[in-house]
Amino acid sequence: MIQSFADYVVYNLFGLDESSRFGVALNFFLYDSIKIILLIFFISLVMGIINAYFPIEKLRNYLSTHKLYGLDYFLAALFGGITPFCSCSSVPLFIGFVRGGIPLGVTLTFLIASPLVSEIAVAMFLGTFGLKVTLIYIISGTLLSMIGGFILGKMRLENLLSNWVKEAQIQSNLQSKEWKAENTPFLKRLPTIARESWGIVKGVLIYIIIGIGIGATMHGYVPENFFERFLSAENWWGVPLAVLLAVPMYANAAGIVPIVEVFVAKGIPLGTAIAFMMSIIGLSIPEATMLKKVMSWKLIGIFFAVVALLIILSGYLFNFFFTL
Repeated sequence: MIQSFADYVVYNLFGLDESSRFGVALNFFLYDSIKIILLIFFISLVMGIINAYFPIEKLRNYLSTHKLYGLDYFLAALFGGITPFCSCSSVPLFIGFVRGGIPLGVTLTFLIASPLVSEIAVAMFLGTFGLKVTLIYIISGTLLSMIGGFILGKMRLENLLSNWVKEAQIQSNLQSKEWKAENTPFLKRLPTIARESWGIVKGVLIYIIIGIGIGATMHGYVPENFFERFLSAENWWGVPLAVLLAVPMYANAAGIVPIVEVFVAKGIPLGTAIAFMMSIIGLSIPEATMLKKVMSWKLIGIFFAVVALLIILSGYLFNFFFTL
């Protein structure tokens, strides 16, 4: 419905050509803006309801005090894999987890896994590259997410979360305890939860608009053959260059897997092409802009650096494995 609405506004009301760069960029901007704003509101609403009724502080304390030997990271990666979100769409749920006080390393595992190991990416990989490559991609994406989240969790970066998140965590915990003490009925809680959810939307709206605007510009105006010129030759710096070139881009798996297929058909090594894809759907400037509401720039930089290094390593391993 959202895509049909965006198509109608851009191509019918505005009369723009479907093949024009501006039309494609504007359509992308309108569609993703509506989608992500609705996602933030409804996910915040659901998380507010869960926080009001579910003893999330017990879950938080359990995850913080018990050794689960990586099971918590695996479950976060698994949950990320079954949620059909791109990097920007997974940010709202990440915000909900952080506001609920779930350990940062676990939430970052979800943030990495959600766009990388989605069922869309898996289905398209299976149809494009076959079972062997798909299984390796699933395993490497899951391990990458878990290792990245584990490393970031061990770095104790909670102090680099924004003041907005810290205040939201305190307010959420206090309100949850107050409601439980008063045994407030659900219908009386719902308007307050809805107002808070809309407040979250308003708080991150400017970051959403800026981030999606950057992504729409890249989506509509950067030609595919621009990257092929730099990635076609097999050389040692091809993988890191692919990651560097991909970060300014923004697309989901459905949009980028066909491009990866073209890259491979034109002689770009599979690992280099996959590193390029992982960086586009797992790291992007629009995602960084949206995360600025909940993270400091220092934390965003550390997050991007760790994930980028792991993607580069994954690309080299793919290239090595498929040249044996």
